[in-house]
Amino acid sequence: METIILVIHMLIGVALVGVVLLQKSEGGLGGLGGGGGGGGGASGGMGGLLGNRQTANLLTRSTGLLAAAFMVTSIGLAILANDGGSTGAIINEAPPAHGGDTMTPVPAQPAVPTTPTVPTTE
Repeated sequence: METIILVIHMLIGVALVGVVLLQKSEGGLGGLGGGGGGGGGASGGMGGLLGNRQTANLLTRSTGLLAAAFMVTSIGLAILANDGGSTGAIINEAPPAHGGDTMTPVPAQPAVPTTPTVPTTE
């Protein structure tokens, strides 16, 4: 089951990248699908089948649907990856049992030096 959802998730991701690349950029540089006029033929673009506005609406809607499907499969994979683990929060868990603590305690005050650090003679 998890493998099937993972394959579907990957296919949706590749399709989402493709649909986003086909959209015409608003920055003026144009996307892979933007470009030529509505005549189709040698001018390129997707204008031969649909008009510019219809193509933009189709690509926008398909991007939204693919993004929603990607989110659903992501959540499904996260639920399947839990694999019956704990459902509570980390805060609610008990601390680990005390054992094997090899750290030495820190003294309350530093040790006083026995020799002066600054020479006393002139």
